[in-house]
Amino acid sequence: MDRAALADADCGISQALGVMGDGWTFLIVRDIAGGTTRFDALQRTLGVSRRALTERLARLVEHGVLHRRQYSAHPPRYDYLLTAKGEGLLPVLVALQDWGTRHVMGSGALTATAASAPGSASTSGSGSASGFGSGEVRRVHALTGRRLPAVTLTAHDGTPVDLGTPVSWMLLYCFPGAFAPDAHGYPPGWGDIPGAPGCTLESLTYADRHPAFLAKGVAVHGVSTQRPDQLAAFAAHARLPFPLLSDQDLMLTAGLLLPTFRAAGVDRLKRLTLLADPTGVIREVQFPITDPAASVDEILARVPAPDTSPARLTA
Repeated sequence: MDRAALADADCGISQALGVMGDGWTFLIVRDIAGGTTRFDALQRTLGVSRRALTERLARLVEHGVLHRRQYSAHPPRYDYLLTAKGEGLLPVLVALQDWGTRHVMGSGALTATAASAPGSASTSGSGSASGFGSGEVRRVHALTGRRLPAVTLTAHDGTPVDLGTPVSWMLLYCFPGAFAPDAHGYPPGWGDIPGAPGCTLESLTYADRHPAFLAKGVAVHGVSTQRPDQLAAFAAHARLPFPLLSDQDLMLTAGLLLPTFRAAGVDRLKRLTLLADPTGVIREVQFPITDPAASVDEILARVPAPDTSPARLTA
């Protein structure tokens, strides 16, 4: 069946394939969501021919998945950016990533974490890139040196937080889900999913250590795919002194290809921690995290001491 036939079929899947075409197109959208928006950079990272890339970008622009923003007039050069229609594809990318990790690279078991290598000395989260889940572990640790995508998430109090313009060191601890006891409650079978329990303990430990993070110039943020109102209920219950950010639209998750699992019909983040410097570059990664409380002290120890040199203080 050719693309035209697919596009004319009376089926949403066929209609979508008529626009997306092939695997290269999904990878193009994946990389643009991650911040690679210029032609030469896309061609270099994907290894696709310039002709094939030109054709696919033109098709995505034609169908309103991407729009072009000129950054050079002579010669004309453009950034390719996701439209609202393109952002609607992010849950599809996350679902493909989850399915590939779980059913193609893994055993098919539902889990909210990844296994460290047997005999690893890590108890809190540095992990190892060998053994079960090695591809996922390698992918997460490869985020070191990457810049946080320029996405804006909504805090539990409704405040927008732009991750693309940090003003200090920023810690993002990603967790599957935390719930106030008198609110919505945990999804069915939550306690049986490996790695899912522990979000309350992790958040309370970050709250306890919050003064120490502030002393080192680090802004702490929790990140979950829960709705802001769910996060607000938990933040009030736990009396957290820092914001919880909602990635319910999967902008950060898709931008960094963060590991996920699906429970109770919701794509949820696996437990991991990212530490970014004041330029937004990720400097430290924790994944997998097997001891949520101990991981807090571990990442705190990795934060560089504040620069108190005279030149810095008078700058």
